[in-house]
Order: sequence, then structure tokens, then C-alpha cells
Amino acid sequence: MARGPGHVLGASPAEGLETAREAADGQDVRIGGGPTVVRDFLAAGLIDRLHVVVVPILLGRGIRLWDGLEGPEKDYEVEATSSPGGVTRVTFTRAGLWTPC
Repeated sequence: MARGPGHVLGASPAEGLETAREAADGQDVRIGGGPTVVRDFLAAGLIDRLHVVVVPILLGRGIRLWDGLEGPEKDYEVEATSSPGGVTRVTFTRAGLWTPC
């Protein structure tokens, strides 16, 4: 988990998030990383909003984002927006979370 540009923490998701919240001083905290990082934070129930961009490229390898996660649609409202180029943006928002207009 990053703690500012160039700083990486070797901490659990909960510990890393707490450190980031303290550093953010009341501001939003954004988690960046690949599917393994996202999966760890989702499994720990620490993500309120997740933006996923799906690009229509078949590579055949890589880390699958949803492996080991049971039905995120139970806890999240899902909204998908497609573009003419085939890119789909999917937003997962924790159910019941207030979102500004």
C-alpha cells in the first residue's frame, strides 16, 4: 500500500488504511494497485467505492480480480457505462453509502 509518492507499506489492508486515514487528515483516501491489492481490501470490507475499467483485450494471462470473492453485488450497487470503443467503466458503491449529486 502506498503512503504518498514512492512510499510503500508492508502492512495489512486495515493497518495500511488506518495509516492513510491519519495522513489524509479527514480527506478521502484512495487505494491504488493491481487486482491483488484490490481483492485484499474488498475481502476485508474496506472499500466504499471501486472504479474498474474493462478493456476488450484478450491476453490469456494475468491475475483475476474476482477470484476468491463471493458476490460483491450483495454489498455494492453496480453501475456500468460503455463507450463506443468497447471500454466499459464499472462503479461499485457500497450499498447505503451516501453519494453526492
